[in-house]
Amino acid sequence: MQRFLNASLLALAIASAAPSPLLAATVAAPAAPAPAPLADLVKAVNIPYEQFTLPNGLRVLVHTDRKAPVVAISVWYGVGSKNEPKGKTGFAHLFEHLMFNGSEHNKGDFFTPLQNAGATDYNGTTWFDRTNYFETVPSAALDRFLMLESDRMGYLLGAVTQETLDNQRSVVQNEKRQGDNQPYGLVEYEQLENLYPVGHPYHHSTIGSMADLDGASLADVKAWFTDHYAPNNAVLVLAGDVDLATAKEKVAKWFGAIPAGPKVQPVAAPVPTLPSPKAKTIKDEVATTRIYRMWAIPGYDNPDYLPLQIGAVILGGLASSRLDDNLVRGQQIAVSASANAEVYAQAGQFVVQADVKPGQDAAAVGAALDAQIKRLVTQGPTADELARASTVTASDQIRKLESVGGFGGKAPTLAEGLLYHGDAGYYRKELADMAALTPAKVRAALQKWLTRPVFALTVEPGTRTEGGEAHGGWASNDTTVGGGHGSGAHPAYWHQPGQEPAPLPAAAAGPDRGELPPIGQLAALQFPQIERATLSNGIKVVFARRAAVPVVSVQVAFDAGFAADPRAALGTQAMLLKTMDQGTQTLDAAAFARARENLGANISNEALPDSTNFQLDAVAPNLAGSLALLADYVRHPALKADDLERVRAQQLAAIDAELRDPSAMASRVLYPALYGPQHPYGTPPTGTGDPAVVKRLTTADLAAFHQAWLRPSKATIFVVGDTTLDAVKPLLEKSFGTWAEPAGAAPAKNLSAPIPAPSPRILLVDRPASPQSMIMAGEVLGATGRDDLVPLRTANEVLGGSFLSRLNMDVRESKGWSYGVGSAVSERQNRVIYRLVAPVQTDQTGPSIAAMQADMAAFLKDKGVAPDELSWATQGAARELPGAFETSSSVLDGLVKIVQFNRPDDYYTRLAQRYPTLTAADLDKAARTALDPGKLTWVVVGDAAKIKPQLDKLGLPVEVASVPGK
Repeated sequence: MQRFLNASLLALAIASAAPSPLLAATVAAPAAPAPAPLADLVKAVNIPYEQFTLPNGLRVLVHTDRKAPVVAISVWYGVGSKNEPKGKTGFAHLFEHLMFNGSEHNKGDFFTPLQNAGATDYNGTTWFDRTNYFETVPSAALDRFLMLESDRMGYLLGAVTQETLDNQRSVVQNEKRQGDNQPYGLVEYEQLENLYPVGHPYHHSTIGSMADLDGASLADVKAWFTDHYAPNNAVLVLAGDVDLATAKEKVAKWFGAIPAGPKVQPVAAPVPTLPSPKAKTIKDEVATTRIYRMWAIPGYDNPDYLPLQIGAVILGGLASSRLDDNLVRGQQIAVSASANAEVYAQAGQFVVQADVKPGQDAAAVGAALDAQIKRLVTQGPTADELARASTVTASDQIRKLESVGGFGGKAPTLAEGLLYHGDAGYYRKELADMAALTPAKVRAALQKWLTRPVFALTVEPGTRTEGGEAHGGWASNDTTVGGGHGSGAHPAYWHQPGQEPAPLPAAAAGPDRGELPPIGQLAALQFPQIERATLSNGIKVVFARRAAVPVVSVQVAFDAGFAADPRAALGTQAMLLKTMDQGTQTLDAAAFARARENLGANISNEALPDSTNFQLDAVAPNLAGSLALLADYVRHPALKADDLERVRAQQLAAIDAELRDPSAMASRVLYPALYGPQHPYGTPPTGTGDPAVVKRLTTADLAAFHQAWLRPSKATIFVVGDTTLDAVKPLLEKSFGTWAEPAGAAPAKNLSAPIPAPSPRILLVDRPASPQSMIMAGEVLGATGRDDLVPLRTANEVLGGSFLSRLNMDVRESKGWSYGVGSAVSERQNRVIYRLVAPVQTDQTGPSIAAMQADMAAFLKDKGVAPDELSWATQGAARELPGAFETSSSVLDGLVKIVQFNRPDDYYTRLAQRYPTLTAADLDKAARTALDPGKLTWVVVGDAAKIKPQLDKLGLPVEVASVPGK
């Protein structure tokens, strides 16, 4: 578990794309107001809550937030992979999957009532120290989901069958294969197995080993539930449209009769120290050599974790970090570098890494990396570095608290504090402690823990000598059973295979669970009022107010996107946007990064198919200064030759990485095959381009694209947050209203380029030794994104667009061949595509395609939308809308789509009213009119020697394809 101070979450660096206007003569640096004091930002982080405990030990936290008619339900159990004994690795995570397959009074999949009720932000996760389950539901459905959560807490075992276990075991093993199949996918195993000795609770990964998963018996998993899943080992949080009195009544009703279980015994997990420095080199299907330096460090039970986390942010988490400034921008020997303190309850890892720039000596880069670590450890950070790291952290936490649930909102923040620290309000203490840190305290922690022997791992390009099958367990290649976690306290149980678990205590009489509680009267969607204005230079402004937290999001969207890339120079826009990240005419890259960090502002950019967007996420007190910085970034990029050379190396490395990533490889083949290489959409979605083009681009090329496409006449500014249109318009006028349109007519995209006729076939891309095959298929539809696609997209929810879809329920839930299968109708202004994605186990590649073909054919012929599917696809979608627009970012996305797809301002209100009127016939007609499985082009990336014989049996031409750019 990693909280908001984790450097990977704190690196509010500019993303990989951004627009910009005229490249005029050097301009003066914008005069910006002083940033708000850190103390003011820390004070803004506040989650008032009330707490009570049931007689059975269930601890309950209640936070009231009435901004939307939804309640986040978050249940955290104090059990994770560290509690697993030898021979049972992966059990905590496997059991998390089983918790979604129904309980004694809710037969069937847990996702069915979730989607019927319009739940959002629902999932379950397992980590070393805990397992959690969460969903955000309409407040009118609170009773229903408290019943469901209580049912799987107290009444699960009768629903766990051998068939369910076998299926979910296969799903989890495919989840493991999917992770292992990624570049650098074996690094976590190396990290844990080398830093922690055999028998240490953190030595094995949460996913576990294949052998242990294979050995899991029905008795084993039932014992896991009996010994760990009980109210006295859980925290329940209700956050949102609920009050204390309501919570007390409903929680007591549904959870009160569940008896307490055995106390989960604490696990000893001392922080180990390597006896001497350790080095290892492995080969992997990667683009560049990556160098790691790793240490085991204390967990949340030791106050040193906080200065270590901040130290990691300063070393390699900020955009202005020591590693970026020196290795990437200074010496230019690495294409990227970062540092991260991964902290768990009782231990953690301090991980520093650098990707070697092609042509550079890895040993020299390693020495330079070591030198920067030593300098920070010896000298400590400066006061300015510490202040910027703390400001970024506080600002990031403010933004997260706009959501009541999900992965990082109010409910998980409270639950985490209570579970790990015994104090739900611990986040405030942590922020206060952070604000009180001094450079000396950070230096002392770094000197204490990072002067110990280091584990140095190097991952070089090459063929893997082993996969992940034997990793993740108690010890590599160790499949024997017995034993415990060393000499410390043991996990709660150890059952030999076949041993029956102890029976659960009988539950007291409780409420009637014969039927799911009804859903009450649902609140109507209240989409914020849309306001509009026009700046003096003609730029349109679209505004909506959201005042739940003091944040403001601004997006400057240009009518460009990667469809605007010159067909003979693919990658121009991506190079421009990356080069814009290197600073403005008055602020170099480091100065620009420091300016953002001082303001607590996140400035990012992206190129989508039809638009190029710059986004600012600001804290409201610093909005004026943040907008001035955004305008300087967009309007006055430096585009220096030396910056271009550094970015060129990074872009080439990024393309090389894509050419080794299964999903990116499939995309690079599929899109040109569908649209044709001359169509603006016939470009892989990353937009990174052609290596030959990237090698030859000049600053003049980038400046020409900037001036042509990033201009006022192509811009719209969207603003959502804690301000008013009257207040923000003068700020926008000052920052963007003075921007003059460049000379010459604005260019236009040629979306009328011919699209080739469908050519049904299988394009096979060989990726030897892949543990999985990546299947991607698609067809270009006759519709455009501005057509009425609601019936078609709703039909696709049933076919492949949701967890409960036909494709996913067959290939994942019934057959267990994949961790997840899905399909979607793309969001493009012009011709859209239907795309299917299915990573599957290698030995079932051909059968998986055959199964999906059969599922689609049946759906489009005589097995259309069933009544229950119609219910969750339409009624559930309508109920989901109020929760779907809970945050400023979701409202901003809604505004952008209203404008870009020519929708009326009340589109989402109308949509809520329209969904319930759709019939099964409407959905069937939409799908059968638009989709034709016989026209699909299939791309398969995997081990050709193992999968081609399977593909040859499918009756489609099989062509061996190469990935463009490779």
